[in-house]
Amino acid sequence: MALRQRFVVCGWIGCGAYKGARDALLGLSRIFPSRIEVRLSEYPSRDEYMTWLTGARDEMGVPTHKTSPLVWTVNEEGERQSIVGGRDDTITWARNFVSVDSSDSNEAKSVADNIPVDHGYDYDLVVIGGGSGGLATGRAAANLGAKVAILDFVKPSPAGSKWGLGGTCVNVGCIPKKLMHNAALVGEHGASAESYGWIGTPAKHDWNTLRQNVQDHIKGLNFGYKVSLREEKITYHNKLGKFIDEHTIECTDNKGKTSQITGARFVVAVGGRPQPLDIPGGEHAITSDDIFMKKTPPGKTCVVGAGYVALECAGFLTSLKGGDVTVLVRSILLRGFDRDVVDNVQKVMEHNGTVIKTGVLPASIEKLDSGKLLVTLNDGTSDEFDSVLAARGRYMDLSQLGIGPSDAVPLVTGKSGKLITTDEQTSVPHIYAVGDIIEGVPELTPSAIQAGRLLAKRLYSNSTEAMDYKSIATTVFTPLEFGTVGLTEDEAIEKFGAENVDCYMSKFQPLEWTICQEYADLSCIAKIVVDMSNNQKVLGMHIGAPNAGEIIQGFGVAFRKGLYYKDLIGTVGIHPTIAEEFVDMAILKSSGDDTAKKGC
Repeated sequence: MALRQRFVVCGWIGCGAYKGARDALLGLSRIFPSRIEVRLSEYPSRDEYMTWLTGARDEMGVPTHKTSPLVWTVNEEGERQSIVGGRDDTITWARNFVSVDSSDSNEAKSVADNIPVDHGYDYDLVVIGGGSGGLATGRAAANLGAKVAILDFVKPSPAGSKWGLGGTCVNVGCIPKKLMHNAALVGEHGASAESYGWIGTPAKHDWNTLRQNVQDHIKGLNFGYKVSLREEKITYHNKLGKFIDEHTIECTDNKGKTSQITGARFVVAVGGRPQPLDIPGGEHAITSDDIFMKKTPPGKTCVVGAGYVALECAGFLTSLKGGDVTVLVRSILLRGFDRDVVDNVQKVMEHNGTVIKTGVLPASIEKLDSGKLLVTLNDGTSDEFDSVLAARGRYMDLSQLGIGPSDAVPLVTGKSGKLITTDEQTSVPHIYAVGDIIEGVPELTPSAIQAGRLLAKRLYSNSTEAMDYKSIATTVFTPLEFGTVGLTEDEAIEKFGAENVDCYMSKFQPLEWTICQEYADLSCIAKIVVDMSNNQKVLGMHIGAPNAGEIIQGFGVAFRKGLYYKDLIGTVGIHPTIAEEFVDMAILKSSGDDTAKKGC
């Protein structure tokens, strides 16, 4: 049974905002008397309320709150639990409580850029950046009748790597990463073959064959994009773009020759590049811009970083067995992901042979006469490696675009260096942005593609539909894949209060592992985070298991529409599958019971 949630609504009695918050919660308490209780703390005048608020807000943990009302939750004894906020926060909570789909209005809030149809510029739309988001935007706009140009210029990495049209995802991201991840899985399956009756000498991996096959596939994609742009009558400029005024771009080719084009509207979709190692000898390290096209096997590798790129690369390099792999982690792995699943992913990686060192970072790299790299750590220890892979995050590649504070088109950026936008619209109304370059959106290829297509429809098809960046499912392709959608347990507790959040959990072995001795000490984990105060509404779903990406994609659709625990357990599972765990879980984390699955 859902727990009762107790609210205190505090304000001065003549305040309209106070009345709005009060009436919303009182109305819900009448409809759901067993789940919502409202206590009023009313002051007869604004001055008396403000006197109370001024003296109480620091202790309440809301030092900047200056208006009526203030709403918070309490436990049965009247002790404060969590702050809801003012009227708008309270109304939002009430709407979410009664809504199956808790998303806000999906109508764009951007302003009209007032570009006339007969604008007189060379192009209706100029897209700067030929990655997934930029291509999707430009192609969608062209299909709606716009005259479009796309600029794409790849500046070589410090190690000299360069590539073709398609951006990070196609060339040095999702596509080669998934192929190499799959190469690692093929090797792991081979190691298990004897348990399934396949007897014989195991195959030996050849890096050059894998690299060449991956690069051949990518070159085919590069060519396919060029053909598609030509067929869709989009002008492709293999040139570096820079704003010289709000409607003019200076284009520079690889020989340094410049030209100019004009556009009525622009989309900035340049994405980011990996952060280099800022230490003595850091120039000897490579990044994810280099690893997938490295002509010699990486060998014994030191990976610097704790995010998904670092762990994905470390995972497949370990499984390809070209040399030992050590990961250097400043603090924790996969910050922002669910900790229970992360811990299990780490356990599997270490079981596979990846060495993970926490709390240490490289202090210097020295290239020895032998060609090896001597890496000295900040704890004073050192070791020799064949390769050092820096995977410490990415910076936004805006420095040469002409949009800085003193440039011709000073767009507003955040502390991260990313562009501040409202529904992809920057501070200059006719200049838009999609993808990783935007402050506060997921750095995911599919979200950039979706955002770009929706933007094109708003600009050229009278649509008002905005991109919904919430409830996007994603997967980390570590050796034990990690699929996730929604809030982690920690995020849910921060948002809804510890007393209202619990988790259904299951630790289990996939049937495929049960007859393989090498998996005897390993398990998978699935987790459902629920709001106990709202009929066990599902707040997040997380799974560390083989094929987690395929699993979480399916559940991601249901989650986005609004999902409750009863919907999951009311669904008949497909047996025996891994995804079945999500419809069979019955043990709450708070119970203290063992979550290890028993039986099939």
